[in-house]
Formats: sequence, structure tokens, C-alpha cells
Amino acid sequence: MTSFFQKIFSRYPVKTTRVLEIIPGFLSWTLILFPVWGSLLIPYTVAYFILFYDVYWFYKSFSLVINSYIATNKIKEAEQINWLKKAVEFENFNKISHVVVIPNYRETLNKLRETLAAISEQTFPTEKIFIVLGMEEREKNIKEKANILINEFKDKFGDVIATYHPDIEGEVKGKSSNEAYAGKYAYKKLVEEKVIEIDYATISSVDADSIFDKQYFAYLAYLFLKDDKPYNKFWQSAGVFYNNFWKVPAPVRVISFFGSLWRIAVLVQKDRLVAHSTYSLSFRMLHEIGYWDVDVIPEDYRVFYKAFYMRKGELWVEPIFLKTSMDSPLASTYLKTLKTKYEQEERWSWGVSDNPVFIKWWLTVPDVPFVRKTMMLYHVLLDHLLWPVNWFIITIAANVMPFINPIFSRTALGYNLPKLAGFILTFCLFALLAMIVIDFKNRPKKYSASMTRQFLFPLEFMLLPIAGFFLSTLPAIISHTKLMLGKRLEYKVTEKI
Repeated sequence: MTSFFQKIFSRYPVKTTRVLEIIPGFLSWTLILFPVWGSLLIPYTVAYFILFYDVYWFYKSFSLVINSYIATNKIKEAEQINWLKKAVEFENFNKISHVVVIPNYRETLNKLRETLAAISEQTFPTEKIFIVLGMEEREKNIKEKANILINEFKDKFGDVIATYHPDIEGEVKGKSSNEAYAGKYAYKKLVEEKVIEIDYATISSVDADSIFDKQYFAYLAYLFLKDDKPYNKFWQSAGVFYNNFWKVPAPVRVISFFGSLWRIAVLVQKDRLVAHSTYSLSFRMLHEIGYWDVDVIPEDYRVFYKAFYMRKGELWVEPIFLKTSMDSPLASTYLKTLKTKYEQEERWSWGVSDNPVFIKWWLTVPDVPFVRKTMMLYHVLLDHLLWPVNWFIITIAANVMPFINPIFSRTALGYNLPKLAGFILTFCLFALLAMIVIDFKNRPKKYSASMTRQFLFPLEFMLLPIAGFFLSTLPAIISHTKLMLGKRLEYKVTEKI
């Protein structure tokens, strides 16, 4: 079967790719407009679909609560453990080293300084941590910035290296091509010159605003050393948006709130956990799979699935039950911040552009366990498909039908549909209250605000319908539509001050 699809994709590479690019946008728009055209043609089907979707949303809401609660407890437990003490008990502890790649472009000096300072405070011996600053050659005065950081931190780590990624024809400007360049340079500088042993080295893809828990690399060393298959693993902590939680506008804060909870909850969801944003993996495995791809914008899911299929499904993501705190977008003005958050969400939702590749690999790569690869593909496709759809079905679909088909609204089901939908979704408010409590427990005290402001925080969720549309749903629709029309997204750096 795989050979058949290999022939199809080889014979019609452009056509097959375009078909797979059109499908996500076509399905998303079909579902978004379903309450409109369906109300005229199949009103009963639409009504039951809306009710089913509301029940599904109810399930998703409480699933998020339960998983985030379980993960939060595991994080609290892990924070109390001395991971360095556990790691040093292994015979090969002294061989372990960590390479940290920080791709960046137009990040402020202070932002990079904060990230490096947090890494320098790790409980793991910092002389075994090697920093690679992935600079972009096109940035003005970039060497001066790099030299300042190197001079400040060179004595705190095993080494601080700066790479200057040039604009190369055929590459897409962005994080993926930058860190591919930096990773290959690190291999030459550290592995080939025998500064580190690649069999005992991890490499981490680190966003420039990532503030690690002080035990992250000790925990990572422990997980690496105890694992029978460390060359088949990614490691992922909970990336939460706590650095500037109270500084950003309320609409951004509300969206970031859900993003943090989701990233905490996914730690306990096994194959739902895929490497994202800031993550670690074996340096040896990264070298064997050919590093990050240089022709894509979303690099995290791509490198994970690339490794998954090259390892014939023998690949897993293991959770690190610690929080890695990051920034939400914050620009010089309120409106610029909203614009920057929109652009960030559009870039994230551009992950839908990976779907054709994931489907192609699913169809053509042999000897990968069918059930596991199918379930993993199902989850990523469903998440991408429903991202732009959720808001429409949950927020307005039940109230649209009476306007489109007044006759149906006079039936028992049509008359009661808005009430039934509202009744189901009202119970989701209990889930929201539980989320607020869990989030409050997770946020470190150093990022807290006044008691009055924290008490009033739940009122900000009144903005959710508007913020959810403009800062999540709309950028996802744009991404799906651009891909469907064969257009491409330009990488835009998220401003964080």
C-alpha cells in the first residue's frame, strides 16, 4: 500500500500537495458555513450537529480541567525533588552535557540577558552547558550585541558561541532555518573538536524569552541517563506565559491564560504531547535526522514528526514536570500589542501547512505502527481543523438558525435549540472557574499582582468572545485560507519588550 502512494506522490508531486493544502481550508469553511447553508437544506441535521458539538466542547472543557489539575500536582511534586542528586547517582553523569540553541532576531539585549541569566542559575553544573546564540546576519549591529553577551556570560558556561545565519536562497527566514544553521555549527565546534560526547549530549531549542526552572537541566540529565532509549526521545516541559502576565492587555492575557493551561495539561496526555516552542532532544538523534528543516516556518511539530517517521515510530516525548515561563506579546502601545499577538497566532496556526507532509508520510513511510501513527495524525489534523471552527459553532451557530430558517424555529427542536445549547455551555462556566483556580496555583508569586487585581481578573473573561475571535479564530482562518489559495506566510518576529 505504501509503495502505491509513493508512486502517486512521485508521479504527481505538485498536484497531490495542492490537493492536501486545499483540504484543511475547504473543510474549515464548510463547517463554519454549515449552520448557514445547512439550515436551509438539512435543518435537523444542523441542529443535532450543534448540540453534539456543544457536548463535545463541554467534554473538552472538563478534560482540560482534569488534565491540568493532574499535571499541576505532578509539577508541585517534581519541584520538591532534588534532581541533581538523583542524576549524579548514574555512572555516566560526568559525561552529560547540554547544548542550548537560542535562535533570535531583533530581540532586545535585556531579553537575551534575562534568559542567559536564568540558565546560569541552573543546579546542573553550568560548565557542562554550552550556549549557542543563533543570530541573523541581516540584523544591524548584531555582532556587537553577541559580543556583549559572550563577554558577560563566557565564564559562567562551558562556552558561549554565536552563529550568524545568512540569507540563503531556498530557505525560509525564521526560527527553523536559523537553528538548523546553529545546530550544524555546534556539531562542528563541539562534537568534531571533541569538546562534548555526542552520545551523552542533549540539544535544546529555546525561545529567546524562555525562563527555565532552575532544575530543568538536572531533571533532563536524570531522564536521559535513566532511559534505555535516550536517542529516541524528546523532552518537553510546560511552557507557560507568566513572565509578563500582568503587563499585557486584558485580551492578550485571556488568550495566554488558556495557552498556559493547555501546555500544562498536555504533559499527562501521552501521544497528545508533541514537542513545541522550547524542548530538548538527543544531539545524536538530531544529527542523524539531518537537523531542522530550512524551508518551513513552524519547526517544532515538523522536526518531531520528521524524527518519528525516520525512527519508524520508535519515538516518544517524555514530560519534564517543570514550568518554563515565557512572555506573551507586548509592544510599545496597546494596539501594537494586539497586532503582535494576532501575528503570533497566525504564525502558530500556520502549522496547518505541515498537514500535507504529515499525511504524505503517513501514507508512504513503511513499517510504522499503524494504530499509533494514525491516532497521532488524527489528533494533529483535528486540532488544526477545529481551531478556526470552534468559535463559530460555540458562539453563534445556535442563534443563526432562526434567522436563516424561521420555519424550522417554530418546531420543537428549532425553538428549544438556543436554550439547549445555552444550557450545555453554561455548565462550562464551572470548568472555567476551576481553570482560574488551577492557574492561580501555578503562577509564581514573583509574577503576582495586587489582590484587588487578581480578584477582578475573572471579569476579564467577559472579553473572551471578542478576544477569542480576533486573537485566535481570525488568524487561524487567514492561515487556512492562505494555504488553500496557495499563498505563503511571511515570518514575523513577535515583539516582546
